[in-house]
Amino acid sequence: MNIQQHVQLKPFNTLNLSAVASHYAQIQTEDHLLEALDYAERQKLNVLVLSGGSNMLLPEHIHALVLHMDIQGLDIIAEDDLTQTIAVGAGQIWHDFVLWTTSKNLFGLQNLALIPGLVGASPVQNIGAYGVEVGEFIDLVRVYDRQLKTFASITATDCQFSYRHSIFKDNPNRYIITQVNFKLLKKPDLKINYGDLKTAVGENKTAENLQNQVIHIRQSKLPDPNEYPNAGSFFKNPVICQAEYDQIAQLFPNLPHYPQANNQVKIAAGWLIDQAGWKGKKLDMVGMFHKQALVLVNYDNATLQHVKATYHAVQQDILNKFKIHLEPEPVLFDENGLLRSHHD
Repeated sequence: MNIQQHVQLKPFNTLNLSAVASHYAQIQTEDHLLEALDYAERQKLNVLVLSGGSNMLLPEHIHALVLHMDIQGLDIIAEDDLTQTIAVGAGQIWHDFVLWTTSKNLFGLQNLALIPGLVGASPVQNIGAYGVEVGEFIDLVRVYDRQLKTFASITATDCQFSYRHSIFKDNPNRYIITQVNFKLLKKPDLKINYGDLKTAVGENKTAENLQNQVIHIRQSKLPDPNEYPNAGSFFKNPVICQAEYDQIAQLFPNLPHYPQANNQVKIAAGWLIDQAGWKGKKLDMVGMFHKQALVLVNYDNATLQHVKATYHAVQQDILNKFKIHLEPEPVLFDENGLLRSHHD
């Protein structure tokens, strides 16, 4: 394993933000990880884990050891009449893994096709799309526990999955994910009732068609990061109580909404942003995409400060118009490689 110094991370984050890491290592095995962590401890460096770079906001200079996870592997480890369990390395490309499951007649992840990033990042944010969340199909997550200094397996229940959340977000500096085990279905149980997906799938209710339609919809709405650098959906869909929704709906009866458990209602952040006039609008070098208001785009070598200025302006306009606070999805890092709250 080679520790490099002064490495430009621009190619490794999908927003294409210029960010120079003082120290950098590519991690291809768990032994590499142990070596890197030992180096960081000896050099008194913080550690920043870089997965696919699709859900993070990086500053221009990072004084830390950046670990680029590249652990591969895809193995069938258990099976019964209804399910098959697959152990997947944290460095596997997420979309490629989803395509592989469909080719092997394994079901559950088709709604999550074309989500950028690596497998190791999927439990952290509990990625979701079109009515499916990845936590529904995770059996356990193998991690290195930096607090206890040992490898461990965390069951799906102990991961405490909820909307765009998990135990890994609550303890961002404790766990480093090296492998994720997925328990997938042998028989299709297709989720096609979300948004425009039902119409797109039509009568051809197969997993392959579902996957193809998800890909088509995402490609039609979401920009290619290679053409328009972005971090995917930038804001979470707000979840509010029924009473709050009823009050807002009196003024905005066309507000897209989805009933949730415990008398809660999820509403569409993209619709809010569109209604506030931000769809296709730019502030300096950063703006909200003209085809999908939920996607923030770096149009011209923007820095983190440009990104912050834009999303703060969007948040303020939504708050003024709807009395709703939008929460960004990407995680924010400081110059020491530590996570920071968007409220700071």
